[in-house]
Amino acid sequence: MAERKGENQKLKMLYIVRLFSRETDDAHKLTMPEIISKLAAEGVNADRKTLYQDFDELRRFGFDIISEKDGHGFYYYLGSRDFELPELKLLVDSVQSSKFITDKKSDQLIKKLESLVSRYEGSQLHRQVIISGRVKTMNESIYYNVDKIHAAIGDNRQIRFKYFDWNLKKEMEPRYGGKWYKLSPWALMWDDEMYYLVAYDSKHETIIHYRVDKMTQIEILDEAREGHEAFGRFNIAHYTNTLFGMFAGDETKVTIEAENRLVSVFIDRFGKDIIIAPVDEGHFRTTVTVAVSKHFFGWIMALDGDVKIVAPDSVVKQVKAEIERLAEKYK
Repeated sequence: MAERKGENQKLKMLYIVRLFSRETDDAHKLTMPEIISKLAAEGVNADRKTLYQDFDELRRFGFDIISEKDGHGFYYYLGSRDFELPELKLLVDSVQSSKFITDKKSDQLIKKLESLVSRYEGSQLHRQVIISGRVKTMNESIYYNVDKIHAAIGDNRQIRFKYFDWNLKKEMEPRYGGKWYKLSPWALMWDDEMYYLVAYDSKHETIIHYRVDKMTQIEILDEAREGHEAFGRFNIAHYTNTLFGMFAGDETKVTIEAENRLVSVFIDRFGKDIIIAPVDEGHFRTTVTVAVSKHFFGWIMALDGDVKIVAPDSVVKQVKAEIERLAEKYK
């Protein structure tokens, strides 16, 4: 006898896929009568014979529909998926802990991630990640900013935008009275949980970076990008390693002496390629290229133990002056 048609019969395969995706996993399985009943509630009529055929079709298409015998009956569920639960937990933790993703957008993204597993496993994605001192950005437009910058890079076009700072009233205040910044975008960089645009400033003939969440009114211009030669020599990994807190400064080779127990700190910050030379039984010396700034001095001062900049003299004088400035401030 032919299968009786339900009001959603033409969408039968889609309803089967949704049923298996939402209602089943390794720990939650359905019997054939349960499947028939749940499909009927959706306006889809089915019988055992046609469902066996449907399952085979879906398996050929790539869905991992598994049939297991338990006692006197068979149970069915969806096995492997595009994302496994531990992978999604990792993504949820990343979304929740990211500073540049607003609370509202975090909730939206996590709900979308939940749809990739069963509703039972989805409940396990309601996780609370505790990040000490975390401050979520208030600029919801960052997602569209990132998209526009990528589009400009892909089309080899310059952009213009306005840049803002927060004032004492916690209001967005345009920098320099709302002037337009015009740059050639070349890359997006992720550092300290923030997105940065790396671009060429033809007016000053230099490579510069800006925080994407502080950019507004981005417009893609008809003019082609400039700075091809500069970016042909540009090494973004080297660029990020030399900056501290994304604050620029004059790139300088600086020699530092520190206690041996701090070797891992320097390798974590500058990479395995740095040269580590012993000074005595308890200390080593290394030379690294950094953008010399007060943030770099602050990083040095914050290291627990015997750490000292020993060369060049110009940088030693700068750090001494900074120490004297701080001492004078706290007299």
